[in-house]
Amino acid sequence: MVGEARDPESDTGPLDGLTVLDLSRVLVGPFCTMQLGDLGAEVIKVERPGSGDQTRTWVPPAFGEGEGEESAYYVSVNRNKRSIQLDLTTEAGRAVVRDLAREADVLVENFRVGKTAEWDLDYGDLVDENPGLVYCAISGYGEWGPDRDKPAYDIMMQARGGFMSFTGVEDGPPVRIGVALADVGAGMYATQAILAALLERELGDGRGQKVDVSLLDGQAAWTSYMATNYFASGEPPGRMGSKHPNIVPYRAFETADDYVVVACSSDRFWPPLCEAIDRPDLLADERFETNEGRVRNRDELEAELAETFASLTTAEAAERLEAHDVPASRVRDVGEVFDDPQIEARGMLAEAEHPTAGTVEFPGSPMYFSRTPTTVRRHPPALGEHTESVLREYGYGDRDIDELRDSGAISE
Repeated sequence: MVGEARDPESDTGPLDGLTVLDLSRVLVGPFCTMQLGDLGAEVIKVERPGSGDQTRTWVPPAFGEGEGEESAYYVSVNRNKRSIQLDLTTEAGRAVVRDLAREADVLVENFRVGKTAEWDLDYGDLVDENPGLVYCAISGYGEWGPDRDKPAYDIMMQARGGFMSFTGVEDGPPVRIGVALADVGAGMYATQAILAALLERELGDGRGQKVDVSLLDGQAAWTSYMATNYFASGEPPGRMGSKHPNIVPYRAFETADDYVVVACSSDRFWPPLCEAIDRPDLLADERFETNEGRVRNRDELEAELAETFASLTTAEAAERLEAHDVPASRVRDVGEVFDDPQIEARGMLAEAEHPTAGTVEFPGSPMYFSRTPTTVRRHPPALGEHTESVLREYGYGDRDIDELRDSGAISE
C-alpha cells in the first residue's frame, strides 16, 4: 500500500486547535511559523505599525502593483497567518502581547538576545500565567557564549559556519549557497524543537518550556559529514565545485550544450554507467572497480568521463543514463522545476488569492499526512489586516481599541 496520504481523511491539520504567537520577522522565524501554520496551527503575526515586517519592502519583484503590491519575499514565508499591528516599544502594546500569550500554545521571537527581557516579554515573564507555553527564541549565536550580542546575517553565518569554505569551484572564490541556508536551517530546527516540546508537554505534566535555537549552531550541525571527514582526517574540506569528497563519480559534467549531473552513489551503478556511455574500457579498469578506487583515482577517472560527456548533448546523456537506471539529471532553473509533472502531481505549487495583490504563488508544503493534511487556508496577510478582529476575539471592545490607538500601540 502506497499513496495513502494522497487523499487524507479530514480537512484539518495535525496542529489544529493550537495557537502560535509570532513575534518574529524577516526569514528564520517566519519560515518556522509558516510551517506551524501549514500544519494547522492558528498563527497570529505581530508587526510594527506602519512598516511591518522588513521583508514587505524588499521589492522588486512583487505581486500586484502600486499601493496594493505585496513583496514576493514576504509572500514566500507568511501564508496561513493573521497580521496585527502592535508597537512593542509602548507599554500598551506589550500589555496586549501578554494578553495574547496567556492563551497561546507557542510563542516565537527572533529579536536580539535580551530585547524581550527588556520589554518584560521573555519566557520568565510569561510562564507564570501560562505554564504550558512553549517559547522559542531564535538568534544568531544563542543566548549564551561570548558572541551572543553580535549581529548575524545569513551570508555571515554561511561564512562563519564553514559552508563557504567548501562551496564553490576549486581555486575559486568562496560562494554563498543561493538560498539563505542559515535562516532556513535554523527555522527547520526551531520547528522541530517546538513540535518536540509540544509532544513532551502532552506526554508529561502539561508544562511547556523555552527553546533556544541559533543560526550558527544550525550551520555547525549541518556541516554533517564534512565535519566528520575533517575529524577523521585532520584535513579541512575545500571547495570542489559539484564534486563529492567520498563518492566518485558524483558531480556535474559539462556536455556539448550544457551540463548533466551524475550520482553514482554505489558500486551497483558503476557497470550500467559505463554501459550507458559506451565505455567498457573503464568498467574493465581495476582502478575504478570500487568506489574507494574511484575516489583514490578521481582525477584520472573524471578526466575520462569529462571527455566522454563533452561529446554528448545533455539530452543524449540524460536519456542514456536514465535508460540504464543510473541516477542523473540535467540542471533545471526554478521555472522548469515548477513545470515538472512530478512537482505538479505532488501539489508543490500552491497559490492564494490576496485582497490587493491578486493571485500569489509559492512553493507548497512538502509534508503529507493520510489523516490530517497540511493546507493553505489563508493568504499572506496585508499589514495589520486582522488587528481589530483578533483583538475582539480576545475580549477587547470599542473603547479598548480606541485607547490602544490613542496610545500609539496600534495604528489608525
